[in-house]
Amino acid sequence: MKKYYNLKHTIKLLSILALILTSSCGSRKDIVYFQDEPLNSESKLDNRFELTYKTNDILTIDVSSIEPAAVMPFNLAPVSYGDNSGSLNAGGSLLRQTYLVDPNGNIEFPVLGTLNVGGLTRTQTTEMLKDKLREYVTDAIVNIRLINFTVTVLGEVHRPGTYTIQDERISLSEALGLAGDLTIYGKRDNVFLIREVAGKKKYAKLDLRSINVVNSPVYYLSQNDVIYVEPNNARVKTSTYNPNTGLLISAIGTLATIVAIFVVR
Repeated sequence: MKKYYNLKHTIKLLSILALILTSSCGSRKDIVYFQDEPLNSESKLDNRFELTYKTNDILTIDVSSIEPAAVMPFNLAPVSYGDNSGSLNAGGSLLRQTYLVDPNGNIEFPVLGTLNVGGLTRTQTTEMLKDKLREYVTDAIVNIRLINFTVTVLGEVHRPGTYTIQDERISLSEALGLAGDLTIYGKRDNVFLIREVAGKKKYAKLDLRSINVVNSPVYYLSQNDVIYVEPNNARVKTSTYNPNTGLLISAIGTLATIVAIFVVR
């Protein structure tokens, strides 16, 4: 009788140990996005959002007109480097020249000279150029693109990395989608955003569990934003476990079987 008691007691202890190793303390409240109701059910997203140009932004600016010859002086000529020496030639693939926004927010524009675009939106920059070009071309069409708009997503996401944004508008949710969404170990209530404003780093914490995150002033991202998803307690705790936890659990099961055999004998 004592053997069977010892067998039952041993198997019970081993089962409890295996359960502890595999248990999770997560809950629906920790995992589900957008759990609450909007503060104002009639509120709408600000569809007028436009990013502003910053130092080190790279722009392409095309000026067109019904008279192409009239706007030719206001467009950078494409160039090509046809050999390893870097010398210019007329052959090969053409490389489009771009405008780099300097530390003072300026670009050097053909004919018009130094233009300050730092802090301006694309709409504002377009209107400024049209106004200055009106002296030379009455029907100028200006097309501006930001070509180095990137955001970086780090931490507990499936595909961390730096992503190039083709459009000039992306939300926090869309950026996390590019990174494959949060893993089950990501803290939904503490998504950390780092943004550079006027040469200084600014920080914000966002709670994805609340629908009102869409009303945050940083919900729409700016160029070079960094998003960091903090690991939850389960991930922190597992970082101290043996990476072969699964093998350990299997070994415990085998050990329980062996113990049971010998106890029965």
